Amino acid sequence: MCALCGVLGGDGHWTDAAPRPGVFTRNTDGLARRRERMARVEAANRILKLYGLSLSDWQGASFVLSTATGRTELVDNLAHLWATAEKLAGRPCDPLDPAVIARLRDGNG
Repeated sequence: MCALCGVLGGDGHWTDAAPRPGVFTRNTDGLARRRERMARVEAANRILKLYGLSLSDWQGASFVLSTATGRTELVDNLAHLWATAEKLAGRPCDPLDPAVIARLRDGNG
């Protein structure tokens, strides 16, 4: 996405479900958008677990990324997740790493 679309898009991030029919989502009611957001958190947590991290939703507005020792960072949207994960983990966190994908396929993730 170009920077101009991000500015003109309003408060919501492009990775979030939009409340308008036909705008990259089939979820037009609040409950359905909330379920979709929680499904994204669950998917991210399957990967983040491999790095000793966990993600939770915060008021439907941002996310809280935590380490096992309790260090936390607020993450505005999923676009900032992996850079923040690397900062907290102190190592690269690549969700597309073939080893990560293999662990997820094998059910070890």
